[in-house]
Amino acid sequence: MRVVSGSARGRKLREPVGLDIRPTSDMVKEAMFDIVQFDIEGRRVLDLFAGTGQIGIEALSRGAESVVFVDINTTAVKLIRENLKLSGLTGAASVYNRDALRFLEKDEKFNLIFLDPPYDSVLAGRAIEKIIKFDKLDTNGIMICEANVDFTAPEVSPPYCLHKEYRYGSVKIIRFDRM
Repeated sequence: MRVVSGSARGRKLREPVGLDIRPTSDMVKEAMFDIVQFDIEGRRVLDLFAGTGQIGIEALSRGAESVVFVDINTTAVKLIRENLKLSGLTGAASVYNRDALRFLEKDEKFNLIFLDPPYDSVLAGRAIEKIIKFDKLDTNGIMICEANVDFTAPEVSPPYCLHKEYRYGSVKIIRFDRM
């Protein structure tokens, strides 16, 4: 696992031991960042269900103003902090050891949200619904959800819209926009 682009390009990140944390593959990570390549610099980013932190770290490396990392798993939070140190990107990061769905009830908005919950759960749909209910995206904000290819995204209504779905093997990436 490594940082693909930006100021920390090529830095190796620590990987999880065991199967409790499923890191995003380099191919899927590059695809996600190709989708939002012009929408990262200077943005406030939320990495929800952050796992290793590699998605948020990639965003920081590519010029995000700040990233909030949220994961309920204590081991994941320790790994995120270690990876932030390894990448040299601790200054613009906040790391929370909290339940992701409860975190969404906080009064804070983001320009870009990366959502990568465990594939075998109902958390993706619930998180999308809460993001919309609590209006967590700023105007012209983007939400990227990584899920199993069988996942069906919940219907959304304006000002949110499902922009496009992408498929990479057994992985689906869904882009939502807020008008």
